[in-house]
Amino acid sequence: MSANESSESGCRSEVRLDNSTCTQKELSVTPSVISMTVGIFSNSLALFILAKSYNRIRIKCRASFLLFASSLVVTDLLGHLISGSLVIFVYSSHKKWEMFDPHRIVCGVFGACLVFFGLSPLFLGSAMAVERCIGVTRPIFHSTVLAPHHMKRLLVITWLLPALVAVLPVLLQRPYEVQISRSFCFFHTEKPKDWLDVFLPLLFSMLGLLALLLSIVCNALTSCVLLQARLRRKHHCRGTSYHTEMICQLLAIMLVSCVCWGPLLVSIHVIILSTRATDEPTSLTLLTVVRMATWNQILDPWVYILLRRAVLRKIFKLSRWISFPPKSSFKEKLCLE
Repeated sequence: MSANESSESGCRSEVRLDNSTCTQKELSVTPSVISMTVGIFSNSLALFILAKSYNRIRIKCRASFLLFASSLVVTDLLGHLISGSLVIFVYSSHKKWEMFDPHRIVCGVFGACLVFFGLSPLFLGSAMAVERCIGVTRPIFHSTVLAPHHMKRLLVITWLLPALVAVLPVLLQRPYEVQISRSFCFFHTEKPKDWLDVFLPLLFSMLGLLALLLSIVCNALTSCVLLQARLRRKHHCRGTSYHTEMICQLLAIMLVSCVCWGPLLVSIHVIILSTRATDEPTSLTLLTVVRMATWNQILDPWVYILLRRAVLRKIFKLSRWISFPPKSSFKEKLCLE
């Protein structure tokens, strides 16, 4: 995208016309600052809770889950710190990319961060779902074969793969470009020149959708096995409580990822494969779904803050109190206690 094209695009999407002249709107970084602050606070609180749980719990399956969960929160925290700082810098510079980034270095870093911190939570969520699925359906294999060092290697792989996808545009000489909104950088989506311009964004989208699909399948299978075990009383109450807490958290993570990232991953297919990819409404839709995706890093930590056994125990007690008033006599035996 040339400087003139960027200026014209920014004028179309970020300014209003007044007497046939292009007048710049006032730009505010307040929403970005609020989002960044809330995200850092939420992830820091969740990381503190997970660290306490990791030091207290010595159960192997629980430790593996907490390792991936802590890594997910750390990734979200770094995403807020790095990507949020870049957003604030861009807005504070009035989105004049040609002035503060003539060599597109900031744009390249911005685009790579968006891709890396977008795919990493999805991959970590799917890895957690696979790990729990194996732990529930094949407990002997999980306890004997999947040693802690194997879990750490898997964690490294889930970080290396998004990093590779993030640097592919640079390696293939298809650098990230400033989008029409001039608020962020992403893959080239306007009038693809060749198959690489189509392959790179579709690779990002397909990997994200596959990670979501894998999470859905594994979490569904794990939930069914736990439900059958609970109905048949094959597990002790304490062991089931740990599994119940973890699967509740996994289902919540999966739901948040689908709601936040699903629209963006699907929209990329629509934009790339549509002949109207250069229309302004489509470009503004991309900006909207990107903003939706950033909420994933804010909502993820609240899964671990709210869906803990202590909180779940209170929710179950409250639901029972509503269903069975105190005057009714019944034997309280909650599995989560």
